[in-house]
Amino acid sequence: MEEKYIYYNNLFDIYSELLTDKEKETFSLYYQEDLSLSEIADNNNISKSAVGKMVKTILEKLDNYEKILKIYNTKKQLLILLQEEEIEKLKNKLKKILNN
Repeated sequence: MEEKYIYYNNLFDIYSELLTDKEKETFSLYYQEDLSLSEIADNNNISKSAVGKMVKTILEKLDNYEKILKIYNTKKQLLILLQEEEIEKLKNKLKKILNN
């Protein structure tokens, strides 16, 4: 479960400006402040199911943005390449990323 939190926080860091203010607030409360769905619902005078639906929608949006733009995946690949010591291997791997 922790991998999921890390993954979505990384996507949020990249794509948060594409979300509405309410979506950003809800994501932050749930994934960063660790509030429960019930706590968020109570604080906003809405139902727990409405909060759950919003969180699900936010995650779907983040997944979709990554599916289309692939910024997180590219960043991850580049971080791996930073560990490469042979310059020719590095060049070849960079070309492969750029051609995707």
